[in-house]
Amino acid sequence: MAIDLDKVHIIRKALSFFSWYLSVRLIQRIGAIYHTLTYKATPSPKNVVVIGGSFAGVELVQRLVETLPTGYRVVLVEQRSHLNYLFAFPRFAVVPGHERKGFIPYDGMFTKAPEGIFKLVRDTALRLTDTHVVLASGESIPYAYLAVATGSTQPLPVNVSSLERDPGCRELQFVQESVKLAGSIAVVGAGATGVQLATDIKSFFPEKEVTLIQSGDRVMDRFGPRLSGYVMDVLQNELKVRVLLNERPNIPPKDGVLAKMTTLTFSGGRQEKFDLVLTSTGQRPNASILATLLPAAISKATGRICVLPTMQVTSYQASETSPGNSAAAPLAPHIFAFGDVAEHGGPMMGRAGAMQAEVALQNILAMIKAGNKKKNLATLKLRTYTPDWEVEGFLHLTLGRTHHLVYAMDTKKGTDLLMGIHNGTDDLDVGKFWKRYGADVKEVEGPAEGGEQ
Repeated sequence: MAIDLDKVHIIRKALSFFSWYLSVRLIQRIGAIYHTLTYKATPSPKNVVVIGGSFAGVELVQRLVETLPTGYRVVLVEQRSHLNYLFAFPRFAVVPGHERKGFIPYDGMFTKAPEGIFKLVRDTALRLTDTHVVLASGESIPYAYLAVATGSTQPLPVNVSSLERDPGCRELQFVQESVKLAGSIAVVGAGATGVQLATDIKSFFPEKEVTLIQSGDRVMDRFGPRLSGYVMDVLQNELKVRVLLNERPNIPPKDGVLAKMTTLTFSGGRQEKFDLVLTSTGQRPNASILATLLPAAISKATGRICVLPTMQVTSYQASETSPGNSAAAPLAPHIFAFGDVAEHGGPMMGRAGAMQAEVALQNILAMIKAGNKKKNLATLKLRTYTPDWEVEGFLHLTLGRTHHLVYAMDTKKGTDLLMGIHNGTDDLDVGKFWKRYGADVKEVEGPAEGGEQ
């Protein structure tokens, strides 16, 4: 009965959120149509540069092309050929035939942008000056405002190292083949990605011995104990995945990108050999872009970029002594950071990145309107970000081929809500996200031949 009540509450929350979101988006679209009619391209526009074209960065760019005034344009600096749809990578690293769907082209994302307002620069940003982004090609891009949305680096199979789609697909295919050939598989790290990997492997290949290893005393320990208990029940009783808690084995150096035929040493000296070891740990923020210009902005504790609630970059010391204090002075008022690379106090999830992108957007627009004059900026009231855990912490987690769950927190009651669902598609219905970004997944459907994409 409790799960049924949860279902009612979750549906009610979802309907409330999407009603709000659709109304906001409708207003934004009407504004975008008017903006398209009034924006005029100019010979030498000032640049608002966004570094990083993953989910958070693209969200900001899409809003900037709808709102920037004449005399400004947005420049997206991105080193990858496609947007990597990381939510699906654990599945596509296990199940063959869908890997090309994990790479969404940028081509269709900005086709409706006014002429002259958008430029995509395919390059790697190496370092910053107070006025320019220096690229690996040797060129530099001047900027009036800068937003850093570089995310974090994660190892295969959570992400791929290749910057092009075709080699990236081959990396995922390599994992697929390794999983296929292995009889015993260890997955180290029982966060959302580790759980998805373990449950997908066991669901699609039930004959394999799968062991999920966690350093803490419960799986999914970033969320409430109720979620952990539900996931643990599915792992052990439904899928027969062996779970080892409070274990932090030393993983020997990998052969290439995966550890094969590896012996892990557990507490007490016990050793066990696995045909394949996959890791879902070691997430590293991509904050080095600020290391030269603003080294004090990089947190010594987490490696992320420290920001004020306005999303403006601040110093590590200021964020430690006065967390959430929007009155503290930014290190550089015209430089923003958000998403997984930033120390913002909210969940490291896609919805949070979108909310932070909107805060950065509104503040950039307000500063442009104020005319960049120090006197005006000093008295300017900027928008601030306050984490909304009920909305931004909303979790949709797959637990194998057809079992998945929806989890949400009810902060008013101090409880959480959980709903298990039994349905789903092998490709996680990724086509709807392609459509959202102006692309058609049918372009890449069908089996790959000979490993070529």
